[in-house]
Amino acid sequence: MSEKVIVLGGGVAGMSAAHELIERGFEVEVYEKHRIYPGGKARSINVPGTNKPNPELYLPGEHGFRFFPGFYKHVTDTMKRIPFKNNSAGVYDNLSDVTRVGLLRSGKAPIMATVNFPRSLSDLKALIHSMHANTGLTSEEKTFFAHKVWQLMTSCYDRRLNEYEKLGWWDFLEADRFSKTYQALLVQGLTRTLVAANAKKASTKTGGDIFLQLLFNMSNPGVNTDRVLNGPTNDVWINPWLDYLKSKGVTYNFNWSAVALDMKDGKISGAWVETYKKGVPQKKLVTGDYYILATPVEVASGLLSPEMLKADPTLEGVQKLAPSVAWMNGMQFYLSEEIDIVHGHCIYSDSPWAITSISQLQFWNDFDMTDRYDGKVKTILSIDISDWETDGILEFDITDPKTGKTKKGKKPARDCTYTEIMKDVWAQLKQSLNVDGKEVLKDDQILHWYIDHDITVEHHKDDTNKEPLLVNTINSWDLRPEAYTRIPNFFLASDYVRTFTDLATMEGANEAARRAVNAILEATDSTAELCKVWNLHEPDILSHLRNRDQKRYNQGLPYQFHLPFWAKLMEKIIMFFKNLFSKK
Repeated sequence: MSEKVIVLGGGVAGMSAAHELIERGFEVEVYEKHRIYPGGKARSINVPGTNKPNPELYLPGEHGFRFFPGFYKHVTDTMKRIPFKNNSAGVYDNLSDVTRVGLLRSGKAPIMATVNFPRSLSDLKALIHSMHANTGLTSEEKTFFAHKVWQLMTSCYDRRLNEYEKLGWWDFLEADRFSKTYQALLVQGLTRTLVAANAKKASTKTGGDIFLQLLFNMSNPGVNTDRVLNGPTNDVWINPWLDYLKSKGVTYNFNWSAVALDMKDGKISGAWVETYKKGVPQKKLVTGDYYILATPVEVASGLLSPEMLKADPTLEGVQKLAPSVAWMNGMQFYLSEEIDIVHGHCIYSDSPWAITSISQLQFWNDFDMTDRYDGKVKTILSIDISDWETDGILEFDITDPKTGKTKKGKKPARDCTYTEIMKDVWAQLKQSLNVDGKEVLKDDQILHWYIDHDITVEHHKDDTNKEPLLVNTINSWDLRPEAYTRIPNFFLASDYVRTFTDLATMEGANEAARRAVNAILEATDSTAELCKVWNLHEPDILSHLRNRDQKRYNQGLPYQFHLPFWAKLMEKIIMFFKNLFSKK
């Protein structure tokens, strides 16, 4: 009889663990808290009340945007092993290449840049145009930022882990020294592409490493820096994945939340899960040989009992990490006109709510909208709101809870009603898109809108978010656990686990799951092949510069800026072409 593994949590981490285990002959049971949707934060949503006139077809919503950078290896490897119709590479073939990114600013012309190494005349023109865009940045700011990026590229790994991990991204880029434009475009705007990274809190190690991966992708002609799915996430990835897991024998249980873990003789003896039937809670004990905790950090923290912490004191780090979460949630506008803006993501660099957007239907070539809702939707503008604490730009009624008096004022998103959130996001979009006399967005274009209902609007200053996102703050690496623990049959698979990816993403969750499965394979003396795990790749041409810095680091010396002859030559060539085109 095969050994049984209980997986608590059915998001990307839980499904990834189940995938690797079932293909290696284990019996697997997954327990997921959501009632109908697999995939956790990666899921898409059927927007309630939009299945008229066709009761089977809804408007598609998203919990958040889907971003598959070219450096992803783990989650894309899994996607290639999920069958989908006649695709030779499974659901991986449902990824569409993104070619542009838009940097938008309030009241100013947008900057549209290519995200890949130029592959066409159009790409080359876009690159040159972006180099000459009126950014408002001074020469000093551009040069300083370039030097800091070079410092990241040429710093040794020990310096990054032991020095930059303790340094915030904002401080590393010395944002306080420079203009608000520098802060918005180069410090805050860029970190918003790194999944809810807060420039003042995120560690330079994490933000810097991922930023470098994106830059290295952009300089590699054979890599697509940015990819998105060619349909709603559940349609083209998550549901086919669930079907595959079930076909292989995985038992996937919906509407069951993990509430407690029992220990006996130094091992986990069972997991208590809970569901609700007609409003009444019902619990049951599920047992197996091994247990994988694949829940988010704030949920995992509440499941760690004093007995477990005594057995493995390193798990105390999970409880210390639990408060390091932020809100990043999606909303969608369903518009009556075709508005694509740019072939990729838009970053609204100075928007108070740190919004990003993407027009999705331009990538969904085979997705038919004619029988959905009123049949008039031409654009699905999908938004992510990453800052729920800063005041927006519109004024709404604010009631003083003590006096009951009402006045007009600006509010952060977390204090707004759904309708107020919608109105302020729309206003922020228009402020950046309706510029230079162009009216890209009009109020009468809105046919419907939806805000991710993980945000539960209750009353003033009491909104809740059922699924916040982990943010890698400074000095958090030492708090993060390994996928294995000192409890011999207990393992961790979630984006807070130590991984090469080192970021709360689908990629990090998948890598953590692979590490947990590898630890189970070792614990069971299995002869099955270990799951592949990839480190982040950096160009060999920079290795001698990293080695140079390693020697300085070993001697207790600070980083020293150094440009080799070939880098100086490249700098001169770039400046030559920039000046050449600026004269035309």
